[in-house]
Amino acid sequence: MTIKLIAYPGGIGRARLIENAVWYIGLSVAALVFFFPFFWTVSSSLKHPSELFSFPPLMLPAVPQWHNYARVFEKVPFMLWTRNTVYLVALGTVGRILSASMAAFAFARSQFRGKDLFFLITLSTMMLPAQVTLIPQFVLFHKLGWINTLKPMWVPAWFGGGAFAIFLMRQFMMTIPRELDESAFIDGASSFRIFWSIILPLCPAALATLAVISMIGQWNAFIEPLIYIRSERLLTIAVGLNYLKNQPELGGLPMQHLLMAASVMSTAPLVILFFAAQKYFVQGIALTGIKG
Repeated sequence: MTIKLIAYPGGIGRARLIENAVWYIGLSVAALVFFFPFFWTVSSSLKHPSELFSFPPLMLPAVPQWHNYARVFEKVPFMLWTRNTVYLVALGTVGRILSASMAAFAFARSQFRGKDLFFLITLSTMMLPAQVTLIPQFVLFHKLGWINTLKPMWVPAWFGGGAFAIFLMRQFMMTIPRELDESAFIDGASSFRIFWSIILPLCPAALATLAVISMIGQWNAFIEPLIYIRSERLLTIAVGLNYLKNQPELGGLPMQHLLMAASVMSTAPLVILFFAAQKYFVQGIALTGIKG
């Protein structure tokens, strides 16, 4: 009996070691599979046009063509598109964070008639496809004179920020003890003071998560700029890439190498952002929904 007890943990340890090895190998293979498109984009951005359609395909360029990146700025106003995109990301993210946090505070900490019903109606808007509200929004913005401006892409974010943003912040705020609100209220703090000075500073993970999601969404937005913007100088990066794809290259050469270079430059900020905020992003997703 004693021999069995000694051998049994060893068997479990070996089985667990094999299981972990299988998992690590599988995850490593999956990581390589998902990383390959980005690697191929970077590689293609450094190729000569004659190498783009060679067979068999070249994994690496014979001589890296670093000037492809400079030619993007010569071919199209890429820096201007980047500035437009950063402008939209900044205004949209700030508006979404502030308005969604205030709405979430009302649903999480306040008591008023019909609160659950209003929250249910808010969540139900997530089931509406964006295409359903596209025409009414276009008519509204047309009457406001906002067509061919950047306002339709960032002003709506200041009015609640969307149902998902409200839900995310509300679920996180409900994990904060209500005793903090009661103590501050006894000391004479107003509701806005409680929200701004107590609740909001305790939500860094949720705020970082919402900020990352909002930035990525605003940066990659394609449909809205495509519909509302008419001028080339007001385009964002997402629509600008499509515009670059249709530009003719001198000598009838393909444009894929410049398109890949522009894609790398447009993707790099998102990759850096995600890895910089990964800790808070994972923490915010993990803690949201513990209590609700």
